[in-house]
Amino acid sequence: MSGPVTRFLGDSPLRIALKLIVVSFLVGIVMSTFGWSPMDVFYGIRDFFIDIWRMGFSAIDRFLGYLLLGAAIVIPAFLILRLISYRR
Repeated sequence: MSGPVTRFLGDSPLRIALKLIVVSFLVGIVMSTFGWSPMDVFYGIRDFFIDIWRMGFSAIDRFLGYLLLGAAIVIPAFLILRLISYRR
């Protein structure tokens, strides 16, 4: 049974659980520092889509701006991580 589960998760279930616990703890610290709650995040996402509906195409422009701004960080980080793991 651990074969398909391990293949699906990418690592052993125990190591994945440990990684998720550590990341959850770190995200909890960051959210607590900024005074965010899970409902604040949910309401922010909901309000974003309501704003898109209300503002029309200017909201789409804002969305694309956010997308490009995030991609400027995420894509190079992804490529660097892939290059580092490729050497192994």
